[in-house]
Amino acid sequence: MPALNTSKKTPRLDMNPMTDLAFLLVTFFMLTTTFKTEEPLQVQLPFSQVQVKLPETDIMTISFGPDERVFFGVDGKFTREKMLDLMGKHYGLSFSPAQVQTFGLISSIGVPVVQLPELLDLPPSERRELEQPGIPMDSLTNELNDWIVFARIANPKIRVVLNGDQQTAYPLVRNIMNLLVENNITRFNLITELEGGEL
Repeated sequence: MPALNTSKKTPRLDMNPMTDLAFLLVTFFMLTTTFKTEEPLQVQLPFSQVQVKLPETDIMTISFGPDERVFFGVDGKFTREKMLDLMGKHYGLSFSPAQVQTFGLISSIGVPVVQLPELLDLPPSERRELEQPGIPMDSLTNELNDWIVFARIANPKIRVVLNGDQQTAYPLVRNIMNLLVENNITRFNLITELEGGEL
């Protein structure tokens, strides 16, 4: 019986599918990642032992620091643009398309409404350097209340998150909470750090 002549071939590994998969993963992460925007107010968060995840969308953030400056922001470009339009009509201000576009990209603001056009006209580098005085919320000009009302009109599903510094005086926190209750907002989240130092 004659012996079979089997030629030995070296195994060949096709790397094309692996390359395709790598590029698909890179593309997926590039398209689904949302980058954190730079906040104009840096806060040192208080500690807690509760671990509840914050919602990822439809968020209204009220930030306040130990110097009692208050900042306001909402997520969603179209929500911000609609809210700006409502605020402009309420205060008799008109915003250019470029200003509306810029406002749609800003994460939060901390200036009185009359100073908003000047802030939006600044280049991004100067806007980051500018120290914003905070949104007025005293008894004469309670602009924070108007921002809250128009944000809820722009997005009825919006949820409130308080982002406050641990050194903030209690009367300011109480005033903000009272303002929320006056607007029938009785459920809101407080951003804290876990006792162990993790977020």
